[in-house]
Amino acid sequence: MSHFTVDTARALPGPDWLKDRRTAAAEEFIAASMPTESEEEWRYSPIADLRLDSYRLADVGEVADHEMDDKMAVGAIAEVDIVNGCLVSVAGLQTLTSHGVTVQSAADYPAGRDLLGSVINGTADYFTQLNDAFTPTPVIIEIPANTMLDGVIAVHHHTTHNGVASFPRLIVRVGANAQAQIVNVESSESGVLVVPVVELDVQHAGRLSYVNLQRHHPQAWQVALHAAQVHRDAQFVNLIAGFGGGYARTRSATTLAGRGATGNLLSAYLGSGDQTLDFRTFQDHAAADTTSNLLYIGAVGDTARSIYTGLIRVRPEARGTNAFQTNRNLKLSDQAWVESVPNLEIENNEVRCSHASTVGPIDEDQLYYLESRGIPTQTAERLIASGFFEEVLSTSPVKAVEQEIRNTIAAKLDQQLRIAEHAIG
Repeated sequence: MSHFTVDTARALPGPDWLKDRRTAAAEEFIAASMPTESEEEWRYSPIADLRLDSYRLADVGEVADHEMDDKMAVGAIAEVDIVNGCLVSVAGLQTLTSHGVTVQSAADYPAGRDLLGSVINGTADYFTQLNDAFTPTPVIIEIPANTMLDGVIAVHHHTTHNGVASFPRLIVRVGANAQAQIVNVESSESGVLVVPVVELDVQHAGRLSYVNLQRHHPQAWQVALHAAQVHRDAQFVNLIAGFGGGYARTRSATTLAGRGATGNLLSAYLGSGDQTLDFRTFQDHAAADTTSNLLYIGAVGDTARSIYTGLIRVRPEARGTNAFQTNRNLKLSDQAWVESVPNLEIENNEVRCSHASTVGPIDEDQLYYLESRGIPTQTAERLIASGFFEEVLSTSPVKAVEQEIRNTIAAKLDQQLRIAEHAIG
């Protein structure tokens, strides 16, 4: 029996406009079909294994009883706690208010109706409809024009209890000539489904640095959409650090919507065990003289799998585009599997575009160099693998999170080395 019905969507709390939006989305979702691996967007994925009817929405007690005990120390000026998609608390609200910054449920925000869904445009799909229908508390963070916000706003989202499906929704709007840093940390317990949607809107000459740190339980599913819209002369830097989940998919769609807009798109990911880490990117150049530079670097060990497919689209009106796409992958075991498919779709001749993809094991020359200096093989492999991520980490848009990501990578690599050493012994 499905828990995801029109009646369930309609019963969620909120003003009439939000109830109507959820109801319409639920009707579209029910009329749609679950995607399959035969579709290009889902190629190589284990989507056929997802049993949506085995999940349910969290009840009120499961939200109220949870305490955030796994927070990341980033020296944040404010911390937003979200449990099972519900806004629980905002620490540091007075500091934000003094700068005119809003952190509020879309249901209570005067502009919430207009902001919710404003960035997604044509990027909606089956799971976006699911989020639209069942998100309990869409959260809006709005930085007003001409506000230079020093410090990080940290968002912590946790999904509780085996069998729960969570539909967090975060909308960030950075006003003209404003500046902000957002760190969004996602975690979960075993046996959950998390379907997050993040909308990022950077207005004229605004600057947004956004980090998503995904560290779900290794028995969790995630199907995420990050949609960004970057306007004239605005700058957007995005880092996705993906380490958790049994199957963790992140689809990132970045639209360079105004002349002179820039988007730097980074990712560091590390899979172990039997994880599948799945990344799909779309760099959409919709205006002249725009720039995007994508660098995704990942490693997989044990029997883990990684998937990357990316598309750079240059529209006819996007003369003067500079667009680059690079995906580098390191295989830490013979049983690990990597798929990397970069693509270009160019409709204007006056552009500079390129894409590159590499997949390979640890470099034998580097390994020999370290071994010849007395470093044990497994320690040398760990050093090489750690260094593989430095090109991304050294350009992290939020320096406060850089060490946290390094620590996560080191812990996962140590775990893999212990497993390998035990197998050899």
